[in-house]
Amino acid sequence: MRHFSASLVEMFASLWRNRELIKASAKREVLGRYRGSALGLLWSFFNPLFMLAVYTFVFSVVFKARWNVASDSKTEFALMLFAGLMVFNLFGESISRAPSLVLGNVNYVKKVVFPLEILPVVTLLSALFHGLISLGVWLLAHLMFFGLPHATVLYLPLIIVPFLLFVMGLSWWLASIGVFLRDVSQFIGTVITVLMFMTPIFYPVTALPEEFRQWLYFNPLTLVIEQSRDVLYWGKQPDFALLGIYALASVVIAWLGFAWFQKTRKGFADVL
Repeated sequence: MRHFSASLVEMFASLWRNRELIKASAKREVLGRYRGSALGLLWSFFNPLFMLAVYTFVFSVVFKARWNVASDSKTEFALMLFAGLMVFNLFGESISRAPSLVLGNVNYVKKVVFPLEILPVVTLLSALFHGLISLGVWLLAHLMFFGLPHATVLYLPLIIVPFLLFVMGLSWWLASIGVFLRDVSQFIGTVITVLMFMTPIFYPVTALPEEFRQWLYFNPLTLVIEQSRDVLYWGKQPDFALLGIYALASVVIAWLGFAWFQKTRKGFADVL
């Protein structure tokens, strides 16, 4: 029986070795979503644009929400909300699909030569593509209402790259677990919904009572969303010390997820 290495070096080596296959698969994944539609890829631009307009109207006009009491800007709340949703949607799209990735590609399991470990990576890149489109919409909206974004926007990759590793690690783990426990797909949908409201997307951390704020930071999405808002909207530098710790933890989580996937993949064919 073939041995599948679970080392940290193999994790990165596999991504590099299969980079062309990952690139082609991700492209097919993105194009396949809009195949047959009249506007095609333009939907990836119009969808976030439409959602930004809806959020602005619902929260700023209907609920008259403001991000902070010192500001009366209707668009500020929409941009802050949308910045948080960009990060959360990247997470949610990848994680929600992870448990069914292997189940939906049974034919690949029978092919020993196919690198199954790239399936979560392809899904993540597809989600990242839509995230980048949403970021473009956010920057365009900021340019229209507030002028040029702050130069601190350039720090955003330092925040997102460790986050991608974190999501990738969870996706590998869920992709494996989903093969043996079919209920995971149903359960993870509920978890994502709960996380949406337990993450500071629709409200700032300061909106919570002091005694509850510390618990919010146990949510791994909180740091990423707060830091992203800092560099995108507030023009602040990220907390490099916290990001360093987060990056190290993300590498460990990615490796553990990869190792679990590699160790369990030999049993996939037995249950499919």
